Amino acid sequence: MSAKAISEQTGKEFLYKYICTSSAIQNRFKYARVTPATDWARLTQDHPWLLSERLVVKPDQLIKRRGKLGLVGINLTLDQVKAWLKQRLGQETTIANAKGILKNFLIEPFVPHKQEEEFYVCIYAAREGDYVLFHHEGGVDVGDVDAKAQKLLVAVDEKLSESDVKKHLLQHAPADKKDILASFICGLFNLYEDLYFTYLEINPLVVTKDGVYILDLAAKIDATADYICKVKWGDVEFPPPFGREAYPEEAYIADLDAKSGASLKLTILNPKGRIWTMVAGGGASVVYSDTICDLGGVNELANYGEYSGAPSEQQTYDYAKTILSLMTREKHPEGKGDAGIVRAIKDYQGPLKEHEVRIFVRRGGPNYQEGLLLFLHLFSSTVSLVHRMWPLNFLLNTSSCSLTPAPSRTASFSESKPDGIAPAKKAKPTAPLGNPSPSICCSVLFSEEPSAVIWSLPRHAHVLVSVSVRLFCLLFHRGDHRQKFYWGHKEILIPVYKNMSDAMRKHPEVDVLINFASLRSAYDSTVETMNYPQIRTIAIIAEGIPEALTRKLIKAADKKGVTIIGPATVGGIKPGCFKIGNTGGMLDNILASKLYRPGSVAYVSRSGGMSNELNNIISRTTDGVYEGVAIGGDRYPGSTFMDHVLRYQDTPGVKMIVVLGEIGGTEEYKICRGIKEGRITKPVVCWCIGTCATMFSSEVQFGHAGACANQASETAVAKNKALKEAGVFVPRSFDELGEVIQSVYQDLVAKRVIEPAEEVPPPTVPMDYSWARELGLIRKPASFMTSICDERGQELIYAGMPITEVFKEEMGIGGVLGLLWFQRRLPRYACQFIEMCLMVTADHGPAVSGAHNTIVCARAGKDLVSSLTSGLLTIGDRFGGALDAAAKMFSKAFDSGIIPMEFVNKMKKEGKLIMGIGHRVKSINNPDMRVQILKDYVKQHFPATPLLDYALEVEKITTSKKPNLILNVDGFIGVAFVDVLRNCGSFTREEADEYIDIGALNGIFVLGRSMGFIGHYLDQKRLKQGLYRHPWDDISYVLPEHMTM
Repeated sequence: MSAKAISEQTGKEFLYKYICTSSAIQNRFKYARVTPATDWARLTQDHPWLLSERLVVKPDQLIKRRGKLGLVGINLTLDQVKAWLKQRLGQETTIANAKGILKNFLIEPFVPHKQEEEFYVCIYAAREGDYVLFHHEGGVDVGDVDAKAQKLLVAVDEKLSESDVKKHLLQHAPADKKDILASFICGLFNLYEDLYFTYLEINPLVVTKDGVYILDLAAKIDATADYICKVKWGDVEFPPPFGREAYPEEAYIADLDAKSGASLKLTILNPKGRIWTMVAGGGASVVYSDTICDLGGVNELANYGEYSGAPSEQQTYDYAKTILSLMTREKHPEGKGDAGIVRAIKDYQGPLKEHEVRIFVRRGGPNYQEGLLLFLHLFSSTVSLVHRMWPLNFLLNTSSCSLTPAPSRTASFSESKPDGIAPAKKAKPTAPLGNPSPSICCSVLFSEEPSAVIWSLPRHAHVLVSVSVRLFCLLFHRGDHRQKFYWGHKEILIPVYKNMSDAMRKHPEVDVLINFASLRSAYDSTVETMNYPQIRTIAIIAEGIPEALTRKLIKAADKKGVTIIGPATVGGIKPGCFKIGNTGGMLDNILASKLYRPGSVAYVSRSGGMSNELNNIISRTTDGVYEGVAIGGDRYPGSTFMDHVLRYQDTPGVKMIVVLGEIGGTEEYKICRGIKEGRITKPVVCWCIGTCATMFSSEVQFGHAGACANQASETAVAKNKALKEAGVFVPRSFDELGEVIQSVYQDLVAKRVIEPAEEVPPPTVPMDYSWARELGLIRKPASFMTSICDERGQELIYAGMPITEVFKEEMGIGGVLGLLWFQRRLPRYACQFIEMCLMVTADHGPAVSGAHNTIVCARAGKDLVSSLTSGLLTIGDRFGGALDAAAKMFSKAFDSGIIPMEFVNKMKKEGKLIMGIGHRVKSINNPDMRVQILKDYVKQHFPATPLLDYALEVEKITTSKKPNLILNVDGFIGVAFVDVLRNCGSFTREEADEYIDIGALNGIFVLGRSMGFIGHYLDQKRLKQGLYRHPWDDISYVLPEHMTM
């Protein structure tokens, strides 16, 4: 959603801060906010003028005509304000059909003035520019300003001058106030543009001898411009319309939406409602709401919500979790219905069963088969009250089932598809169209052999389905190269360019741009592309481009004769020729909807998701789609319904036209006018979605930015009525759309306008490997196997334990090491022991071989990884690697049953060192405190230490011979680790021995000592030490005798 209403306080704050005018604006920042929690003593301390001035008090909750409703207290003292508020603050009030609580009020100074000093000013956005309205008589009785006010259009990219204001707007204004008003209106317009307002009304605007006073203000801003205006806006609060509470869940989803390139919308209509929806697609979500309301469920509808634009799995999970959390708070005696998501349903399966939830799933669109499989597996093991709908069923069926009892069913993929599909006509050669004019109404978007350049192709986007596309290239800001793509069964290389100029120069045939750039860069990249005259069509996929920027694109495109599809679109499709993005779904859906060859019906829709629905409906009821375009859900799409309807009118291959309009805007009325004027003669079938809006007590902004009626003529009901009166074929509901299309088509067949023929066999389309694997059609051995970690789901999992649980239970490094190395939750004493081992092995000074190598490498200018690797490569039996060897040697002796003395004698006889025994510096008289610390801990916490006891007996024997033959830290850790593995209760004897054999214990030293090596590296860099060269006097040069001379 783009245009969002802001409070009067916020609007005035913006105006007072940033307006630039020579007019003297009075009472700047003189307002005080009152809520039920207000401390009056603190309020008067912050705003001392409250005690000395006469006051005005009014609610600031997006309520229109407050004066006529008796909701403005005028010329009051502070005590009178308190008394006035006592009767209203926190009280439930009904305004029109909306019932709500008055809880936010604004107090301002009272401004004494005459009636002739009141004026009306309003600025609002339109496709062609911004309209400025002025009336010399303002106030509560201003009346119909559209009819009475002077109006001036400031076209896109044009400026408003004071002379224009005086000439066109101030004819009836008092002469002595014209200069002040002209300066103020120009400053107001500049503010309106700079801060991306879409609507700004001041009534009354009071001008006295002292200056200008802004008494009442209403405003909307373009919320998508947040990334541009954040510095000036700050954290803007968007209050809900009066009669609807602001729920924290709505704010949470709005925050998710703001942080995502996808669309996530949630409006809670009735938290105690029985029917909850979670629908993918801005258009489909409106159709579901329409259907539920048409069936009498308006009072049971709990929410309006939609998710679209390919949200991530985590975002979808968070959205679904929020819906399920809301719906399981209130228990309804008749149960509830919902369209949910697999992972969130798993998490909420307990509450869902408890509340007897029935879940209705209609899975269509891209990847629907994989999606249905997921639901099938889920429902077979969790929720039993589940009902499915085949993707070809109309949307209404799902909604109607949710309102009536139905037997339990689960998804079936062998269900037969509907019969009676109309055959296709024979392919005919396309008539030459000559040179297309710059006007879109007779231009061809995609020629029979289109050439395209694609800007920033996302990983999962699909672009082409035709064998006739001559050429295309990609644009990424990563340098020129070639990228691999499938072309049928083969893999081909597509050129990728860093600069648009290079791509245009090397590929002069390119005439289409598919722009997948983000909302922040889509504008600039589109403007750059329009500088190349060879480009005729541009599709802008991004959602959330500010309206002001979109209007600039439209103006530039009109000037250059370029057709824009979008923004906020999935694109379009010309069967057998060209396909943009995910239009038409996956290949199986393309085949099912016969999008591999042209039909006779062309359509235009705002919704991308519903364009796929139209593909489905048209393929079942006619000979198929000739061309389809989703113009996008923004208020000002780059091309309009009428643009494409006129183009279809002038296209010989199109025999009938389907339009799916929606609530908001007035574009559909142009179709009515075109029919009445005789410009459109081909049959037009049209339905405007959003009929449910008139049934709600408060205004609802649907998923598309343009799906909101600002006046009665913009409602879906009014537009459907006008279309029918103009001669358009209008169904009674969306569910009848297919029947009406089929009826019109059959009539054209009967009149021989369309000549059906036998169906052409579809082309052989190879199935993508990853897709076939998802469907379970193929299998192949994995290249890797892992059993310790899984990063694919909602959160990282270590050996079956989610990372959140790892932190919640404070497992620490030792616990994580137990999960990743041993796939077990080790006892807390074992985890602590591991951490102590890492601490005592972290470093042993710069002289040891590993640290020495690390230092030499660091001083040679090598990076951290290289220096660390150099040190780690020295670890072995002679340095640090004695842990494993000591563990194996002592375990073998202990397990064989030989006594310590016999073991020592045996090793001496064989001429072998006892690994883990001996130290260069430490001795029985100078003990290693690291060993002492570990020994004290082990003896206190380990349940049993048989191998350690054995090793200590060996130490007594060896130190009796030589005092430095102590059990060193490597040996101690090795034998103690064997004890913990064998006696902690988490391992079998075989498992414990296996971990010793595969070298797990040396990992402790490697991990611990890496900390020290990194420390040495950083130390050398910090000290800025130069290249190391070993001194000559520390080298003994021993040359062969014949070389000594």
